[in-house]
Amino acid sequence: MTYKRFGSTGLMIGPLGLGTVNFSWLTDEAASFAILDAAFEAGINFVDTSDNYNAGQTEALLGRWFALGGGRREKTVLASKCYSAPMEWGSADPAKRSGAWVGPNQRGLSARHIREACEASLKRLNTDHLDLYQMHHVDRNVRWEEIWQAFELLVAQGKVVYVGSSNFAGWHIAQAQETARARHGLGLVSEQSVYNLSKRTVELEVLPAAQAYGMAFLPYSPLGGGLLGGKPLDNERGRRAFLPGSSAVDDFQVLCAELGHAPADVALAWVAGRPGVTAPVIGPRTLAQFDSSLKALDIVLDGETLKRLDAIFPGPGGPAPEAYAW
Repeated sequence: MTYKRFGSTGLMIGPLGLGTVNFSWLTDEAASFAILDAAFEAGINFVDTSDNYNAGQTEALLGRWFALGGGRREKTVLASKCYSAPMEWGSADPAKRSGAWVGPNQRGLSARHIREACEASLKRLNTDHLDLYQMHHVDRNVRWEEIWQAFELLVAQGKVVYVGSSNFAGWHIAQAQETARARHGLGLVSEQSVYNLSKRTVELEVLPAAQAYGMAFLPYSPLGGGLLGGKPLDNERGRRAFLPGSSAVDDFQVLCAELGHAPADVALAWVAGRPGVTAPVIGPRTLAQFDSSLKALDIVLDGETLKRLDAIFPGPGGPAPEAYAW
């Protein structure tokens, strides 16, 4: 297993991040534990979650997995997120959708909510600290000074090691980093955004901003929500004609067949090999899907293949402003 530096920090993580959005929801606890154990054995050490995944139940599941011992917590770089409260009405189980949302201060990035959300996540995760605590979304209603004061306190208390962002625009990253610099702080160490062959908007400003500030970049949804993982034929449930980007996906599948690799593996290999990418965050529902993801690490796409992929899924044309202006 080859490890990479986490941006400009001294932290090292594996070439893939394990996303847990399906755990305790589409994937039951036994199957979730099997995937986590397989990742642990393979050397995948970055585990990403959020307080609002399945109304907090995903974090609680991870806490039970850590409780099994065997170095699980010690060897894991644990990342969680805050912004939306883990409300019961967000549960996959309709019987648990009680609407138990207690008020307007249980979401966003106020200093109060950041502090309360962190305490709740630590309790569910059965740990005393988060290695990476990420803002799940930008909060335009809160000053950066307030946000950084809250995170600085958590770092000083030993409850958070590093702070990251998710779903930020390039200018949000710049705002956050320049405010942190003025406060003589480390600032954001990572950004997590959607990035795949069919969604390449981050190439305009987010990726360049992350690189300029020495941040790790963690693309999520590398398979485009399954679109790039292979799709049914016309006569299989009649879905093909209704999927977005059908023509491009058809061409992509033809190319993958020529390469002799599964579409999902090629799509993941493409993301993993992009400049500025630290580790794609995969979200397997099954152990077989996780095992398949490991195969992508051995795929090297040559220059001609990359050109063909660019022709099938054109990017925005380079970084801003060259993508839209002289």
